[in-house]
Amino acid sequence: MLNMMVNNSFIPCIIFKNARFSGVLGSLAAAMLLSVVAISDASASQLVDENAPNSTQATSPLKLNGKFTQGALLRGEVPKGSTVLLNEQPVAVNKDGKFVVGFARDAKLNHVLTVKTAKGSVITREITLEEREYDIQRIDGLEPKMVTPPASVTARINKDNRNVAKARGNSSDLDALFTRFEWPAKGPITGVYGSQRILNGVPKWPHYGVDVGAPTGTPVFAPVDGVVTLADDLYYSGNTLILDHGMQVFSTFLHLDTMTVNVGDYVKKGEQIGTIGATGRATGPHLDWRINLGKMRLDPQTVVSGNPDD
Repeated sequence: MLNMMVNNSFIPCIIFKNARFSGVLGSLAAAMLLSVVAISDASASQLVDENAPNSTQATSPLKLNGKFTQGALLRGEVPKGSTVLLNEQPVAVNKDGKFVVGFARDAKLNHVLTVKTAKGSVITREITLEEREYDIQRIDGLEPKMVTPPASVTARINKDNRNVAKARGNSSDLDALFTRFEWPAKGPITGVYGSQRILNGVPKWPHYGVDVGAPTGTPVFAPVDGVVTLADDLYYSGNTLILDHGMQVFSTFLHLDTMTVNVGDYVKKGEQIGTIGATGRATGPHLDWRINLGKMRLDPQTVVSGNPDD
């Protein structure tokens, strides 16, 4: 019996003196050897293959976590000092090597993430997103002014839009978004991200949040730490709060009955920030929770697990 080394492992090989047996069993041994080599090579490739699924990247210098689907926010980490490109466009990386990327509601399915480390190595990750099908929701019986606002409120709506843009315009050094998100309120999900609403028969913009239905006065909590950048009564969304979680990731809470924090406050995960209501354009009490990466509107359910009524 001889031992052959394959990928640093010894494989026993038997040598037969009988030519007939040697030919048949030799062929079998060769086939087995090729199988061992293939398995060994495949196992080795998983350690460095950045095209492999996220679960196989335990030893890779590139970590990427999240739901690989349209509307998703993905959180990543690379060695300190690295640069990151998504489809050849630069991605902000903080001092600890953490970064976030987002994919809009109707984003294309194939993307390329490129990492250049401080030592000069290059890592390429091909990202394939799952295509989503979105619900169509019809809501009838709304007051006409809430479907097509009168000209008299145009100035107010424009001012609201400017204030919201300002509240989401900062890129802070907070990194709370890399901790576990929790649902901000308890109750059943009554509306989902991406669904298009037809109000009184008129198609409107898609819904960019997840709705949690609950009675007026139900507490609303911060899903992770953040700084309050907006606390105002807006025409469409009523009492509205925006929290800055860092790196241009923001939570927005719409239709609140009350707001218990003020602009500039730092709130901890689980701290109450308000109560569920039906202010603004709402047909009943609920919380509309939204996630933004800058101007990109993303699905909160891609950063939180479970259900809010668990």
